[in-house]
Amino acid sequence: MATSNAIGSTTSVTGASTAAANKNILGKDDFLKLLLQQLKYQDPLNPMNGAEYAAQLAQFSSVEQLQNINTSLSSSIDANYVLAQSVNNTMAASLIGKDVKLSANNFTYDGTSNVTVGYTLPGAVSGVTIGVYNEKNEKVREIKGTGLTAGDHEEAWDGKNANGTALSAGKYSFKVEATDSAGKSVTASQFLWGTIDAVRFTTAGTVVVINNTEVGLSNILEVGGKRG
Repeated sequence: MATSNAIGSTTSVTGASTAAANKNILGKDDFLKLLLQQLKYQDPLNPMNGAEYAAQLAQFSSVEQLQNINTSLSSSIDANYVLAQSVNNTMAASLIGKDVKLSANNFTYDGTSNVTVGYTLPGAVSGVTIGVYNEKNEKVREIKGTGLTAGDHEEAWDGKNANGTALSAGKYSFKVEATDSAGKSVTASQFLWGTIDAVRFTTAGTVVVINNTEVGLSNILEVGGKRG
């Protein structure tokens, strides 16, 4: 693509700027060199004050200790991250075959089976409408929700559009709209149930695979609960 050269140029400039910035940062070796040069070129008739020399040595020692602490902390953080990632990976593998409740509104329809969609209400409402959308974000069906009280509710979609025509397999989504007795909009959380088929370890983190769809672990609300 035409943008690749521009990206490469930007990267080079950024790298050069970073290198230049690093050269402006004094490390413990630089402080030691400055101290040695100061001793080398001091006036023999007016030598450096002993107290001043001791203070500079103390400052040099402090800089070295701070850099060592920073290095140790960085190593400790990296080690803790690797350990936490290993624990998460081990726990995620044990979820294979489990039914899970997901904070999600996207699903894959297989073309035959009914799809159960869910929503959670913070309180009683007067009406709930569930819109089902295809991959082009076109509404293909509207379902009236029967659960109007606070808590979790589920509705089944039979895979048909508003005219009763069976739709093809593919990716779909749903959106829940609820209103109270005054006609004001009420926020309803949306969820789906699914069975974990596999676990994948990606560069972006660990994800589970449900019906050929990757889902982050943070989207799992419940494991092994009762469905329906």
